[in-house]
Amino acid sequence: MTTRFPAGLYALTPDEPDTAVLVAKVRAAIAGGAVAVQYRNKPADPARRAEQARALAALCRAASVPLVVNDDVELALAVDAAGVHLGRDDGDLAAARGRLGSGRLLGASCYDRLELAERAVIAGADYVAFGAVFASPTKPAAVRAPLALLGAARRLGRPVVAIGGITLENAPDAIAAGADALAVITALFDVGDIAARARTFSDLFARKAAA
Repeated sequence: MTTRFPAGLYALTPDEPDTAVLVAKVRAAIAGGAVAVQYRNKPADPARRAEQARALAALCRAASVPLVVNDDVELALAVDAAGVHLGRDDGDLAAARGRLGSGRLLGASCYDRLELAERAVIAGADYVAFGAVFASPTKPAAVRAPLALLGAARRLGRPVVAIGGITLENAPDAIAAGADALAVITALFDVGDIAARARTFSDLFARKAAA
């Protein structure tokens, strides 16, 4: 088993075409306390994705923050990322576990289904993600996952990630329901001061730990 996926703010990158701008945004999120980063840029061509993933991998290594690549095991390996995150249609989890070896993270999207999380854990997933837990501006048609599912999944013994429509206003509800980490795009990156917003999200976890 690899290092446990960290609890806290999980920064999911926006679809930013400019690599320098993207790196600056992620650097600010890390400065504010993001504990992990997921690179995803579906509109980008393969060359741009490779360029951006390589740049973010270097940034995250220097900051000792894991970079997880969305949907692409080979790209994750090529840039020496910390791991990969796969959705239901992104390939076999057990095969990905074999390609990654035991030293890299494997995350799995489980949508609104606990049984998918159970299968993911058997296949070697290091964390399981559920969502959309709230209405998502990024994926408005996404299936909705009840908050109760976050608590139910804790019995699987893997960190539980909540994703979808998370804002500062509803984040405490997801944490209280059982989320170990919050995967955030819009509410983190679509603001003027990304570092300050990241600190505010991170403070929610600090308050929970102190309670």
